[in-house]
Amino acid sequence: MGMPLELNTMIVTKGREKRMEENVFTLQKDGYRLYPLDLPVEVRKTKEGEVSGRAVINKVEWENSKTILTYQLIKLNSTN
Repeated sequence: MGMPLELNTMIVTKGREKRMEENVFTLQKDGYRLYPLDLPVEVRKTKEGEVSGRAVINKVEWENSKTILTYQLIKLNSTN
């Protein structure tokens, strides 16, 4: 039996990210998801929404059908 796996090339937060430090966040997603590590990726609130910034994913954890990302925000797009 196989395991469902989703490949992602951007971070979609839906407002559920948690700040760990100044620019470091964690985000828990349902299901097993694979993300590129140590490369800049877009951060969006929704899949079709505007890019809110760029981040580098430092850690991906899989446990109990969930994926936990740890990422560092490297660029924040301002609306000013």
